[in-house]
Amino acid sequence: MTDLVPAVPALLQSPAQADTDVQLIELWLHARSLNTRLAYENDIARFFKFVGKSIREVTLRDFQMFSDSIEGSVSTKRRVIAAIKSLFSFALKLGYVRFSVAAAIRVPKAMDRLAERILPEAKIHEIIALTPEGRDRMLLRLLYATGARVSEICAVKWRDVQANGDSGQITLFGKGGKTHAVVLPSTLWNDLAVYRAEADDDSPLFPSRKSSGHLDRSQVLRIVQNAARRAKIRHKVSPHWFRHAHASHSMDRGAPVHVVSATLAHSSIAITGRYLHAKPAESSAKFLAV
Repeated sequence: MTDLVPAVPALLQSPAQADTDVQLIELWLHARSLNTRLAYENDIARFFKFVGKSIREVTLRDFQMFSDSIEGSVSTKRRVIAAIKSLFSFALKLGYVRFSVAAAIRVPKAMDRLAERILPEAKIHEIIALTPEGRDRMLLRLLYATGARVSEICAVKWRDVQANGDSGQITLFGKGGKTHAVVLPSTLWNDLAVYRAEADDDSPLFPSRKSSGHLDRSQVLRIVQNAARRAKIRHKVSPHWFRHAHASHSMDRGAPVHVVSATLAHSSIAITGRYLHAKPAESSAKFLAV
């Protein structure tokens, strides 16, 4: 019977996508953002230093012992485990391993701390008002108005700013390779035109004073933290807090959840819905006599 089954031509056989762990990891990291790549490389190096084995030799027990050894917050543990699970899942898809031992490891759940990172609307306006006119105040206004991720706002050039009806818009490119445009309020659009002055299309919207290029993430963080201190906020405020504020405040003012989701380029409505749960308008507790 075996003689009746034709041999599969060599050209029809699937070629190996990676021959070594190093090649596999490079394929897995390909086209990821620099910050994501650096974080993943650090997590993966930490894992392989602990287990001392190649991907094909790692056992479930190795993974469990590594998981138990991770120190720090639950969010740190979640991030590290999620990164390694992603690598092993990728290895399985490419046929580099026959099964993923990481699939049996559950990512620990953490309490959702989103509500702690949503500042009141009045406090956001205070932060902006206490920031001197110019680049830094415009940066804070646009972080809030667009809900942009810090990497998105840092990369914007003036060519990404276009008129749109009576106002204008900013086109952002960010997480997941998504391009999305955010229409600005007319007042902010007019102020942005004044702020631009004579800048050409290829100039960064927010230039660094230390170089001829764009502001980087660390510079934006310092600007935001200095602004928060002026407003006497004790929390360690990051640029992402303006994104949280945008989502929460716009829905408080009646913005439909699908519009907020599209503006923030969320991957699903469920992610946007977190803001409704973080700051609910109603609760059965309000019906109790306490």
